[in-house]
Amino acid sequence: MEQYQHKFILSGGGTGGHAYPAIAIADALKEKFPGALFLFVGALGRMEMDKVPAAGYPIQGLWISGLQREISLKNLSFPIKVISSMVKARKIILAFKPDVVIGTGGYASGPTLRVASSLGIPTLIQEQNSYPGITNKILSKKVDKICVAYEGLDKYFPAEKIILTGNPVRKDIMNMEGKKDEALAFFGLRNDCKTILVIGGSLGARTINESIHDCLESLLAKDIQVIWQTGKQYFTEAETIVNNSFSSMVRVFPFISRMDMAYAAADMIVSRAGAIAISELCITAKACILIPSPNVAEDHQTKNAQALVDKEAAILIPDPMAREKLGETILSLFEDEKRMNKLAQRIGDMAHRNATELIVNEILGLIVTEKE
Repeated sequence: MEQYQHKFILSGGGTGGHAYPAIAIADALKEKFPGALFLFVGALGRMEMDKVPAAGYPIQGLWISGLQREISLKNLSFPIKVISSMVKARKIILAFKPDVVIGTGGYASGPTLRVASSLGIPTLIQEQNSYPGITNKILSKKVDKICVAYEGLDKYFPAEKIILTGNPVRKDIMNMEGKKDEALAFFGLRNDCKTILVIGGSLGARTINESIHDCLESLLAKDIQVIWQTGKQYFTEAETIVNNSFSSMVRVFPFISRMDMAYAAADMIVSRAGAIAISELCITAKACILIPSPNVAEDHQTKNAQALVDKEAAILIPDPMAREKLGETILSLFEDEKRMNKLAQRIGDMAHRNATELIVNEILGLIVTEKE
């Protein structure tokens, strides 16, 4: 008798915070079912159209984008894009015939999950943030299961559908124990200096970049090494700054593919407060300074960061204060080893180390229910 071949559609993207959880879930499902078939559905022109194929999975794109928050002519095409995406999502789903459709947020997730639920296909969304976006709020009424990373989301979702799992984290980041010397060597840095990792998210962050530029000289004066992910837009400027004056103790990249090495090398981390970034930081268990992006829906990054600050697990600097405060905060924290250790312990205590496994178990439960 031929073994049944499972099929999964995953939809999520726009930023790494939506794309990487989908890839992590797919990787875990593939490990469970080596012969399974996978198809990703993304938004044309967004980062998932490159990152998903790089991870080894096929992807199809929908012509979809979000509504502009300010008055814009671009909003006139939004209804047409929604209809177009619903039609294409329906064709994709009917052709592929998935067992389950999984959404991790982003523009394409809405029409894909909405069509799947209307066709009676089991659906699951994975909400990364402490404050959900409007797409997942709407979808929550239709999907079968909702995996969340924070408590208290029954204010926004039907309580009977919620499972607290944490956020899925890339497998390589789960295995960093004892890698510090190897990681420092990987970046060509010294093992007798303190090292700070600066990450502005998958698309970069101008405020963080400019703040690090402002304080770079004072950090290096204290023998603090810097691993600096700038994003594409600021990279050329940062590379010029580093090559002119600071090349021996600073490593600058538009994007870091080996984040396991970057986290392992760091003694302290400066980061935006996207949900997946925070989940990775909890696993990393290093002292963190969070600078939430102000350019996100419902200011959800500040809410994510505040959830850690409330448990004395991180330091929060508001974006408008970063250029003034970041340098002095880094230096004072490096001089307070007791506080650094406390922050590291508290953030580590908040880690969900089996999140991906729990999410996969919920997906498998939907398959079993459907087959019965």
